[in-house]
Amino acid sequence: MAPSQQNLKSLVKEGAVGFLLGTVGGCALGATMSPVNKAMTEIISGSLLKPVTEGVRTVGPLGLGTLLGATALTTAMTAAVAGVTVAALVALLLLRLKRRRVGVAALDGFVWIVVGLAAALSTTSCGAVLGIIVETLTFRSGVVALLWALGIFTVVKTFVHVIVQLTCNEVECCGVLQFADEAKEQEQTRLQALEAEQRDRVTVEIEQKILAFERAKRFEEQDGLDNRMAWKTRQQEREEMTKLQREALELAVLQRTIQERLTKVLSKYVEFLAFSGIPMTVTAAVTAGFGIFGFGDYRFVFIILLALVLSMAFMLMRSVHLNFWMFCGCVGMFATFAIAILTVHAGQEAVEMSIKIRKTGQVLTKDNITAWMDHRASVEAVAAGFFVSKMCQVGLGASVGGALEPKVLDKVLVGSSVATVAIISMTETSSVLLGVGGVTGSLLGALGAAGVSLGAAAVVAVRWSSWVGTICTTAGMLFGALAIGQWDIVNTGLQVLVAYMFSKISPY
Repeated sequence: MAPSQQNLKSLVKEGAVGFLLGTVGGCALGATMSPVNKAMTEIISGSLLKPVTEGVRTVGPLGLGTLLGATALTTAMTAAVAGVTVAALVALLLLRLKRRRVGVAALDGFVWIVVGLAAALSTTSCGAVLGIIVETLTFRSGVVALLWALGIFTVVKTFVHVIVQLTCNEVECCGVLQFADEAKEQEQTRLQALEAEQRDRVTVEIEQKILAFERAKRFEEQDGLDNRMAWKTRQQEREEMTKLQREALELAVLQRTIQERLTKVLSKYVEFLAFSGIPMTVTAAVTAGFGIFGFGDYRFVFIILLALVLSMAFMLMRSVHLNFWMFCGCVGMFATFAIAILTVHAGQEAVEMSIKIRKTGQVLTKDNITAWMDHRASVEAVAAGFFVSKMCQVGLGASVGGALEPKVLDKVLVGSSVATVAIISMTETSSVLLGVGGVTGSLLGALGAAGVSLGAAAVVAVRWSSWVGTICTTAGMLFGALAIGQWDIVNTGLQVLVAYMFSKISPY
């Protein structure tokens, strides 16, 4: 076959495989669109919007936007981190239980399935629990209760981070000592084996010399042949023993490397959970505090909020060691600020619309205009919080999928897509039991699983040897999302773009 035909065949194969993998990842994203939009519609048109609307009168539109934004982002981040940490803990447990060769080999097969299921279930259950808590607090105590919940949760996360850091350091020290003991034990075993082999060799040589002297000279050539065969046998046994010892040492090093990596993943994501929500919580507390004391509708509150966001972002981004949680904390803080601006803008649109209605001759009272403003602001706050939390969950999932080993990307891509469909099915089945908040939190888990699939697809796209594979994989992602989901090109394109960006950001 000519070289040009071979190149063409290779390009066609890359394009076909890339489009197929991209379609699988895009279908996972598209499957989440209708359930998520349905959950948002139930909140906007249901009884849960009433305490949100009452919250506008308490903390003002800026305070409501920052509170709902911080709550939505904190819920999404916590659900994603719960999945990663549980997956790391399960992998560490399986690695500890299976210290032999079979256990490490199983990490490429059955253990990957167990770890993926643990991550999906933990993300879904954590999101459902947090959604139920948010719904209960909002119904019973109003939106202001979310501020106290955010503060308490921030303190609890910091305490958990301290405990996990101490535990990880202890596990790392124990792992180093255990590895050193194993290496020392293996070295002693090797020396003992060499000594035994040397004694056997000397004994055999002495016996062969005695037999050689006793034999007749006419059998001298045959005797020399027997000696050479015995020497070759001993050499093969020695090489086999050396090979087994080398493989055992490599196995121990591989186990140690996997354990260190999983411990690092656990430590980094718990650090992210503990500190990434602090900028959003501070922003929400300051803005809601002004609203509680009656200054929520004043213009200077917006100036203070903007100065606070910019100053915290400047301090975090100017840090000597820019960590993953700092970057995500700044992104979350600006997203919260954007939700607050959209909430205020929705109220202003209601005022402008009322002025146009008055010009047509219709009579609108001040109370009707205020109620309309509060309703529009509440709807916009919920919708913007949904949109930002979706982007956050897809991005965090993509950062997990992008950090995996290249040899398992296709398996993770398909497995995450299957997990996404399974989570959506289980959520719809138990929707009556979970309620609106629980269903919304569970769907965040599905978005996280879809984000993992998209992140893996993005890494596959950029790893092709030609632009044909990259373009076909991206086209497959867009086609799958649009075909299975809704034909919202802007929303789908933004989610795919976020998946590409976060798949290239290493959280470690």
